[in-house]
Amino acid sequence: MTPEQQREVWNMLDKGHLVEVARKGPEPIFATISGAHLYGFASPDSDVDLRGAFMLPASEMLGLHPPSETITIEDKTTIDLDWVAHDIRKFARLMTNHNGYVLEQLFSPLVVLSTPAHEELIELGKGCVTKPTVRHYHGFARGRRKRLAEPNPTVKHLLYAYRVLLTGIHLLETGEVVANIQVLNERFRFAEIDELVARKRAGAEKMALNDRDMDEHGGLLDRLEAKLQEAHDASSLPDEPTTVAALQDFVVRLRLDGARSEGA
Repeated sequence: MTPEQQREVWNMLDKGHLVEVARKGPEPIFATISGAHLYGFASPDSDVDLRGAFMLPASEMLGLHPPSETITIEDKTTIDLDWVAHDIRKFARLMTNHNGYVLEQLFSPLVVLSTPAHEELIELGKGCVTKPTVRHYHGFARGRRKRLAEPNPTVKHLLYAYRVLLTGIHLLETGEVVANIQVLNERFRFAEIDELVARKRAGAEKMALNDRDMDEHGGLLDRLEAKLQEAHDASSLPDEPTTVAALQDFVVRLRLDGARSEGA
């Protein structure tokens, strides 16, 4: 995202309030914005998806009863906001499991909270961009297209289908995790997508699609699905993450450092 695009998002949000919500649970390692604001088509009524990672105390991890490694905090005081985060061990496991969703959170340029550990995790995350990550994007696209075939499809459903297809193609061809449809479309240059984004950002969160929309976009979605498969077949990305051992060392070191701080 360009600095201007980021400023536009922050003008829509109260960053101080987001920080307060993220700190209602364990102290975050990082917190970033995901969802429509990251994807480039937030409208005034869009929910806010705050995502990230934290570290549970070593005493909880070593106790008799395993703690929950995921927290979910909802806040509707000013906006419809939810903060979903994982303990760093779980987050690192997800990173090594060809999970495009957590990689998008990690590489999100919309950073609410950061730490030195977050910066280190970003570097390690570059080794977790793999060829099988296509399964995440292919599966999500299939799900969105199935929804588009059901009654009352919306502009939002169509944009989500385009977004995951473009993100998947770009990832396989470049090794970069880019989730913003406007940034992606600067490369792909589909006027149809620009028009949809304008409709959504104008407030069309639940605007229904008509038969003309479906006819116009069905063929393009077919071509993009085929291109996603072609990108997979030609990709030089590794089949498995290359930083698993380094992530193991990173998580253990963070936990031990935390334990020392607890005992100080």
